[in-house]
Amino acid sequence: MTPYTAATISMAMLAAAFVAGFLLGSIPFGLILTRAAGLGDIRAIGSGNIGATNVLRTGNKKLAAATLALDFLKGAAAVWIVAAAIGPGAAGLAAVGAVLGHCHPPWLRFRGGKGVATALGVFLGLAWPVFLAAALTWLAMAKLVKISSASALTGLAVAVVVAAFWGGWALFWPVALITAYVYARHHANIRRLIAGMEPRIGQGK
Repeated sequence: MTPYTAATISMAMLAAAFVAGFLLGSIPFGLILTRAAGLGDIRAIGSGNIGATNVLRTGNKKLAAATLALDFLKGAAAVWIVAAAIGPGAAGLAAVGAVLGHCHPPWLRFRGGKGVATALGVFLGLAWPVFLAAALTWLAMAKLVKISSASALTGLAVAVVVAAFWGGWALFWPVALITAYVYARHHANIRRLIAGMEPRIGQGK
């Protein structure tokens, strides 16, 4: 899907696009799945986040994979649904809303995950080349350095570069804004990376 200008969409529709994205993004799949599996509250272990990386710290790889997939799909679905219902010009707001919803779900006192999987999902919804570049970079870095945060942050940075050349401002601004916000959510990880203390994939925090 190629994004278009939002100039012909009313402010009310743009607000609806953001709210719809936020509500879809706020579904806390990591918490739902771990509780359903009898593992208790995922927020009580590791980093305290509800994302797939922390779910992996329970030792249940299948549950972590399911969390990753569902967090990814809710981001893509938010963009696709809004684009179909309101128009492609509202897709960027739905994308931003979905990531913010994941990071700040109102049902969990606005304390959610860090947004990487949902960000990749909205990238797929906005423009598949952006998603593909980010995902392949993430996988390559994960295999090379085996550090989840470094892999994810590198993938997101590549996504911004691809968005800048692929779809113009309508694509670049949501990708860049989402990436900047996810980087801000990873401030502690970045400090540990600089100090050489960030845990590798599969290790406890």
